[in-house]
Amino acid sequence: MVNSEIKEKLFESAKNTIENAYVPYSDFPLAAALLTKDGKIFTGVNIENAAFGSTMCAERTAVFKAVSEGYTEFEAMLLLTESKKPVTPCGACRQVINEFSKDIDIIMTTYDKQELIKKNKELLPGSFNKDDME
Repeated sequence: MVNSEIKEKLFESAKNTIENAYVPYSDFPLAAALLTKDGKIFTGVNIENAAFGSTMCAERTAVFKAVSEGYTEFEAMLLLTESKKPVTPCGACRQVINEFSKDIDIIMTTYDKQELIKKNKELLPGSFNKDDME
């Protein structure tokens, strides 16, 4: 479990990024802050598209940014929403996160710091990743 200092750094990173969300259709901005095992933070926001299937979630944006920079070991991810209660990652995001870490802490929070913390494997029971295929 990540400590409160790390959670606050993740929260601030997400808070500073959420304004970049491109959400003209849902008007539901979401920011993700992903912590690598060696302490680097990657952020992501949801990016919508008129062809809805081309929309990208904040969680996958952060993971793909990290992987494209050579980072594949993650410790925690914080999701920040402007809603009244925390939101969980969608199924596609849970599977992408799971590819790299079943045990990652997912911290789902709101601006007023209501939070829910779960391991990704709790959010995606019965999952599989590359390690299960060996």
